[in-house]
Amino acid sequence: MFKYLNKQIMAFKDMFKDDNDVNEKNVIGFLSFAVMVIFAAADLITGYLGKDLVVQEFIYNSFVIITLGCFGIAGIEKFAKK
Repeated sequence: MFKYLNKQIMAFKDMFKDDNDVNEKNVIGFLSFAVMVIFAAADLITGYLGKDLVVQEFIYNSFVIITLGCFGIAGIEKFAKK
């Protein structure tokens, strides 16, 4: 069990190295998109129950900007090689 946990912790630390296979921009973009989807689902559920889900507009807009920025930069890097 200890070896498994140690392996998982090492894999997590490898993600932050300069030389890795994980595109960090895609990870952050996906997490930001997931937060927006959760917000939309919560808004639909609370609307169905007759309550109003109050979230500041600038918070939602910041997640939109993060998502578009991360996926946009990752897309440009894919087509515009060094």
